[in-house]
Amino acid sequence: MSALSLAVRDSNTMLRRNLLHARRYPSLTLNLLLTPIMMLLLFVYIFGGVMSAGIGGGTADRSEYIAYIVPGILMMTIGSTVIGAAVSVSTDMAEGVIARFRTMAIHRGSVIIGHVVGSVLQVLASLVLVGIVAVAIGFRSTDATALEWLAAFVLLALFALALTWIAVGMGLASPNAEAASNMAMPLILLPLVSSAFIPADTMPGWFQPIAEYQPFTPAIETLRGLLLGTEIGHNGWLAVAWCLALCALGYFWSTSLFNRDPK
Repeated sequence: MSALSLAVRDSNTMLRRNLLHARRYPSLTLNLLLTPIMMLLLFVYIFGGVMSAGIGGGTADRSEYIAYIVPGILMMTIGSTVIGAAVSVSTDMAEGVIARFRTMAIHRGSVIIGHVVGSVLQVLASLVLVGIVAVAIGFRSTDATALEWLAAFVLLALFALALTWIAVGMGLASPNAEAASNMAMPLILLPLVSSAFIPADTMPGWFQPIAEYQPFTPAIETLRGLLLGTEIGHNGWLAVAWCLALCALGYFWSTSLFNRDPK
């Protein structure tokens, strides 16, 4: 059997293992998924009138605010769901599962690849569920073409892959699952200080560069442009650059931690 065939076979085995764990213990995924859904419902039905009036120049329009907020909530869904990957990897490390895998005659990288692919699939399923809730409460994207929908899906998948690699690195660097969960909290908090809920130019002047150039804001603005027809500008290139940079950083960080000799 060639090295490539061995890698594919073992990665597929590890993927099935992780999906099986997710199916048997769905509480973690559900808990992480409830955060963006609750934020969506909270900001639409509790704060939606006030927030839409502030963005619309004094005219409250909850339907317009739903359209504005959904792209940000989708990105927040990615950030919250990938925390499960950090917790899962850290649990495997703490329980000695990965140490046992290291001694087995399997492709070394398949252990991490199984976690990454499994997490990305869970993120995509979570995005579908959040999207269904968004459509149920009034979100519409009637002007987006099929090509724009495809580009939006690719952006979400690429962003999910990038954050998953970062989450896997966090899990490998953490001594236990609780520490991994705490280390990954910025993946939930960063969308709160982006343009997810209000435009970045309405924030204090000293804070605007932080909100504008962090990873989530360019991705959110690009998603809005694809689905709602707003101006994308330089945000598309920034979003892709952030995704590629985070993918590379997470990959090299994760593989370095995984390949080092256990203490």
